[in-house]
Amino acid sequence: MNSKFTLGAAAALTAAGIIGFATFGMAENDNTPPADTVASTVPADRQMTIWRDPSCGCCDAYADYAEENGYHVTRIDDRDFDKRSVEVGVPEQGLGCHLAEVDGYYVSGLVPVEIIQRLTSERPEVTGITLPGMPQNAPGMAGKSGTLKTYAFGEDGVAVYSNE
Repeated sequence: MNSKFTLGAAAALTAAGIIGFATFGMAENDNTPPADTVASTVPADRQMTIWRDPSCGCCDAYADYAEENGYHVTRIDDRDFDKRSVEVGVPEQGLGCHLAEVDGYYVSGLVPVEIIQRLTSERPEVTGITLPGMPQNAPGMAGKSGTLKTYAFGEDGVAVYSNE
């Protein structure tokens, strides 16, 4: 009798575990699929992964800005994002405040989404683009006026990509 009870309890726990695993990632009473499922339904040119210093508020503001403009953003805390940036080809003098990857291109800094969209639609033979530093008029910062000079970088060196 005792072994039947133990076997029944084990079966009930197993079933509960399977149900819990199957619904993992879905909020209670919510039919929202897990984030991995959402990302797989978003076109590649609208998926963005950002490596950022976790204490940088402008990086969060930039990620929010990208999401408001139709991007599915994955944020990765990385205090060494600058080293990662240089490893992928961003010139040291051209580092932005975070590194992003969008549709096979690297984007360093607070680059406006219009410029990223042009990059992913034109598909130039570059590794990526960068908006050096933290310009006050860039997305995620306080200012709103002025031009932003964005540079392309790759095997052929560095060149102005946009001056808007």
